[in-house]
Amino acid sequence: MTEKISQTIDMIAKEKGVTPQRIISALENAMATASRRFFKDDGTLVAHLNRDKGCLEIFAVKVVVDNDEPDLREEISLGEAKEYSPNASAGDEIEIPRSTDSLGRIAAQIFKQVIFQNIREVERDNVYDEYIDRVGDIIHGKVKRFERGDLIVDLGRVEGIIPKRNQSALEHFNQGDRIRGLIEEVTKNLNAPQVIITRASSEYVKKLFEMEVPEIFDNTVVIKGVVREAGERTKIAVDSNDQDVDPVGACVGVKGIRVQNVINELHREKIDIIQYSDNIAEYVRQALSPAKVERINVISESGKNIEVIVEDRQLSLAIGKKGQNVRLASKLTGWNIDIKTESKKREEAAKALTSLGIDSNEAHVEKKEVTGDDGEVYEEIVEYEELEIEGVPQEAIENLIEAGYDTDEKIVNAKVEDLMKIDLIDKEIAEKIIKAVKEPED
Repeated sequence: MTEKISQTIDMIAKEKGVTPQRIISALENAMATASRRFFKDDGTLVAHLNRDKGCLEIFAVKVVVDNDEPDLREEISLGEAKEYSPNASAGDEIEIPRSTDSLGRIAAQIFKQVIFQNIREVERDNVYDEYIDRVGDIIHGKVKRFERGDLIVDLGRVEGIIPKRNQSALEHFNQGDRIRGLIEEVTKNLNAPQVIITRASSEYVKKLFEMEVPEIFDNTVVIKGVVREAGERTKIAVDSNDQDVDPVGACVGVKGIRVQNVINELHREKIDIIQYSDNIAEYVRQALSPAKVERINVISESGKNIEVIVEDRQLSLAIGKKGQNVRLASKLTGWNIDIKTESKKREEAAKALTSLGIDSNEAHVEKKEVTGDDGEVYEEIVEYEELEIEGVPQEAIENLIEAGYDTDEKIVNAKVEDLMKIDLIDKEIAEKIIKAVKEPED
């Protein structure tokens, strides 16, 4: 290859950030395309760069056939083929040199158009290959402009886009601001690869904690789940592979510095860091933070339904603004959470026992007004007369109702072994309860 063309190829390759071989391939493809358009040849034409002469040469590719009447567009007779390649045999493909002397100005224009197109494709593929392997990584850039609510970010060699759906409602950026986000997707289009960035995903929060907390990076602390409503609240569940390391404390950091860095990056979005637990009741209790839970009843493991009882004054905090707290807790745990107050639950228990036809005193509820954490005034049950089944502790009856046995049909169809799984109910008490329902006293 002559020194001049070699230097030119190296210069273009360096400028476009690709290998010299890819530039050579682009040149050869462009020359072949220009030749096919100029010659209007239905046959196969290829181009090769002659490294000694420093020029592009054109060849017609033909299949060698052992007959005297070959298809001249695609085939060549064995006798004629041996003039170009003495060792040719039937079935081989050989390249026949084509003269480039007749290629004129039109062919040169075609070549110029095609080479520019090929180099753009090479450059686009190179950028795509660079960023496709970085999907899921955090990337830094600068806000370049705004298009219909989308943010266009200058990443250097390519522009990234943060669609409106991938932005937090709390955030506002100006042109020229430094910005970072998570590479969500890389796509190819006609002009250039498109790098789609998000700042609203749960994965972005997870990556931020990995950057801030060394214990997460070295797998001492494990992120079990992250759920988020961008601009509002994030809940993140963590666990520890080392019993001496507090996972929540590690994420919070000394004086809260680690979690504060993440909060600042998210423009003051609220973040709840909770301790993961294999015990679903405890996990749900933690997930409903900052609300305080009194007790939890698993209604259906197969249906993943769970009931949570809170004090009346904690109800609004447990549910959250527009149901946000319980909604995020449900997504984090994967369970359907039904929140009830103590007063509501006791009223349900009283009604259920009465519907069973069990000999009992009618429930009498005394209430008082209390002020909740949100400033609202609630009525709270403070006392009620006990409902009775002879020989059965009142607390056992409450546990029975809370476990879901709140109709005579459910109790009649229950086995003694089923009721014995309930706290404070042994075989004798279970038999008494079933008998009381089947044979109520007149």
